[in-house]
Amino acid sequence: MTEITITPLVVPSSLDAADAADFRLLGELGRRICDEHVGLPDLSPSARELLASWQDSTDSLQIGFVARIDGAVVGMVTCAYAQEDDAQTAELDILVPADHAGRGVEQSLLARAEEDAGTRGRRILQTWTLHRPREEERMLVPATGWGRIPATPLADVVSEAGYALEQVERNSEYDLRSDPAPLRRMLADAIAFAGADYRVREWSMPTPPELRDGFAAVLARLSTDAPSGDMDFVAERYDADRVVRREARLTSAGQLVSVVAVEHVPTGELVAYNELLIAADRSGVTHQFGTLVAAHHRGRRLGTIVKCANLLRWRDLAPASPVVSTFNAEENRPMLDINEAIGFVPVSYSGAWQKRV
Repeated sequence: MTEITITPLVVPSSLDAADAADFRLLGELGRRICDEHVGLPDLSPSARELLASWQDSTDSLQIGFVARIDGAVVGMVTCAYAQEDDAQTAELDILVPADHAGRGVEQSLLARAEEDAGTRGRRILQTWTLHRPREEERMLVPATGWGRIPATPLADVVSEAGYALEQVERNSEYDLRSDPAPLRRMLADAIAFAGADYRVREWSMPTPPELRDGFAAVLARLSTDAPSGDMDFVAERYDADRVVRREARLTSAGQLVSVVAVEHVPTGELVAYNELLIAADRSGVTHQFGTLVAAHHRGRRLGTIVKCANLLRWRDLAPASPVVSTFNAEENRPMLDINEAIGFVPVSYSGAWQKRV
């Protein structure tokens, strides 16, 4: 029997530190697995982009474990723990490349991550799997009933470990080289429909001090207002200080982040937002981060406003980026309708799995 040894992942002070080799490999491994699973390596951030969020555990604690066989790294697992007092979840990510899959590495890493979660009192375990957009003989349907994904070896591992498929998310891309005229028309129509009670605010991170409290409030809504099926997410608590910390992490490795928000003029409340992020290499893939319309302001085309306005703004900020990548729950038809009207097309899918212990 092959012996698998598992040790904690060291979080280095910098990527040049003597103990940084495994952490650098974490970034490489994430990109390799995204490439192997769906042909999209840029879905995973680099080690340089990850490091700040691992070093600052104020809002989320990041833990990792490294699996080795005969001294060679054969996989890793990461565990993310929200730091709100009432948080019960552990978010796990199993990273085993194809040439080491099926040797028990996935099961060993998952068991070690679950053990760590148990010692921290976490009773809701969550993980995600990536899937190509194609039909196979065996398709998996989530508890929501929305969407379907082809079975994969990793999906079988987590299913056999007692995880239930709760939700399917669609990963879509928009071609930034396409004609912007339809975006301009959609934006103008949406602004006219929303009316004078709403106005567009836009900035590049860091958020101006006078907007931090309002931005904190709308960021907090993402954990409660976004469709999540039966996935159990803690209500995140944001204030201006957390906004500053979050933005320091997001921009720590030279990333650029553009934010477009909608302000409800009568109250001064920010009620919708969209974020676009790109790495220091401005010719790479753009990632859409948070997008939300507050529940009590839906039906006024505010989602169309923030998406179209930010895509148009982005053409000036990052003209060399070819595409924008985004994930949306399959049951979130209002947001998918907007994406499809803009021109986003499906390129992969994600399965969200959950286990209660």
